[in-house]
Amino acid sequence: MPADFEVQEVDDLATLESGLDALETSGESEKRFTLKRVALKSVPAFIAIAVVLGIWQLLFALKVKPDYVIPSPQMVWNSFTTQWKLGMVWPAVQNSIMRGFIGFALSIAIATPLGVLISQVKFARLALRPVLTGLQQLPSVAWVPAAIIWFGLSPSTIYCVVILGATPSIVNGLIAGIDQIPPLYLRAAKVLGLSGFSSIRQVVLPAAFPGYLAGLEQGWAFAWRSLMAAELIAVSPELGAGLGQLLEVGRTLGDMSLIVMSIFLILITGICVERLFFAPIRKRVFRARGLLVE
Repeated sequence: MPADFEVQEVDDLATLESGLDALETSGESEKRFTLKRVALKSVPAFIAIAVVLGIWQLLFALKVKPDYVIPSPQMVWNSFTTQWKLGMVWPAVQNSIMRGFIGFALSIAIATPLGVLISQVKFARLALRPVLTGLQQLPSVAWVPAAIIWFGLSPSTIYCVVILGATPSIVNGLIAGIDQIPPLYLRAAKVLGLSGFSSIRQVVLPAAFPGYLAGLEQGWAFAWRSLMAAELIAVSPELGAGLGQLLEVGRTLGDMSLIVMSIFLILITGICVERLFFAPIRKRVFRARGLLVE
């Protein structure tokens, strides 16, 4: 084998190796950059939390109100640790999330075909859209007494309140998304021979998905609030633990630390669901449509 050929082969291998090293280094750099970016984005949230805790501790130190009215952060934390050791916190969070997701899934199953129907049929729009708008404005807690009479102190009561609270928002979001579809898309579907269910499945729903997603996010917010209202009023040992029940126990005992702890758990759980479930979907949809600038 000629010497020049061997030298050239060695150079090619060295070039390939350096290229692979560069790719690996680039991947590691990108990973470090992503972690740094996430850390930087977290700084404002931590600052806000620190400010709130500082003001809260200052109010407690100044004794603006007695400690049974405004407990200190440490008292609330002690209440959390006590309830955790008693095995009350995690079952309450778990049951509330499960109820919320089940009720929300049922709301989606009802709202999606209803929204498509109202958007496509003029008579249905004229007849049902005002009713849905009125239901969306109605406080969810108003449904709790009626649901208790209908279903008693059972899980059906809670699911009924959640469905009635979440469905109107999802329907209105889907209708808004469908109304904002460019007419060109619908004409293109007709040219391609799509009609009826095929057109809805392949053109209408994908094109309306940003508005539908907004309706889903608002629907989850209503579902979570409706769930807390139902759990707060419909209290029974048969229903098991829940964050709303935990809040009601604090009110019954006059334990403000337990009440504040329950409020924080409700708030944190809702934020986690939004950040872990809806935020990635929203980001992916916006990026796919060129609406997200990194």
